[in-house]
Amino acid sequence: MKYQFTFQPYKRRFVHPVQTNHGVWEIREGIIVSLKQEDGQVGQGEIAPIPWFGSETLEQALEFCSSLPKEIDSELILSIPNTLPACQFGFETALTETPEPPSLQFSALLPAGNSAIDASIPLWQSGYRTFKWKIGVNPIDEELAIFDLLVQKIVQNLPNGAIRLDANTGLSLDESKLWLETCDKFMTNGVNIEFIEQPLPPSQFEQMLELSASYNTLLALDESVATLQNLETCYLKGWRQIFVIKPLIIGSPSKLRQFCQQNQIDVVFSSVFETHVGRTAALQLASELSHHNRAVGFGVNHWFE
Repeated sequence: MKYQFTFQPYKRRFVHPVQTNHGVWEIREGIIVSLKQEDGQVGQGEIAPIPWFGSETLEQALEFCSSLPKEIDSELILSIPNTLPACQFGFETALTETPEPPSLQFSALLPAGNSAIDASIPLWQSGYRTFKWKIGVNPIDEELAIFDLLVQKIVQNLPNGAIRLDANTGLSLDESKLWLETCDKFMTNGVNIEFIEQPLPPSQFEQMLELSASYNTLLALDESVATLQNLETCYLKGWRQIFVIKPLIIGSPSKLRQFCQQNQIDVVFSSVFETHVGRTAALQLASELSHHNRAVGFGVNHWFE
């Protein structure tokens, strides 16, 4: 089938800059692609790269879109190379109409640092029960002190609340052990700490495996499994704890679906601050492929106006 192809770049400014170990992020940029069929129906997809996670850059995605003819077919789309994973997702999801996914439990992303404490209450009042907090941004002694207060706030005021910690590769091995020891102690006292996400860089996969076997607190891979090829590699190397999947940068959704159906992995689907177009497609995948009833990491709308 032939499609009339158009694309439109976009920019969305965050209400407050997103702070992670990778730096400060002020504007989310991406591309909406549209594929018009002969009968007039239009399918849309979203290209939302995060190059510091391992996807192509926005410039590379724009260059690819600009290189295409105005009329393309599904064969061309399914031949997009693995070096353009965000493009693979955007074009492939535009091929099919995506139904509105069923309701899912969302995890709310808290701001880094001390402001996370006050931010948790209105988010709880909005219906969130799982919270994700970025660590590895400030000195560890400061973050541990904030974490202690954050745990008190959630345990005392937010019954049944769960906390996830996301280090974005920002910890040393010793710091990772200290965080895991701290979380193990809190869990002994009944605090629901769901997991620590990617404390070490992908190059230290063996150390991550060792940590996963040494503590009660679960670990999750994120940067290590940014693309489908990385996901497959880590699974083959023996990772059996949690995989955080960002659908919009992992690559082909059909190949991801096939992998998850063949391997019953413990997965958390997570946002890349996409628009409604990409979000709808990502949540549809999450509703199909999540087997452990974990909240999906799409509680990010409060980061935009």
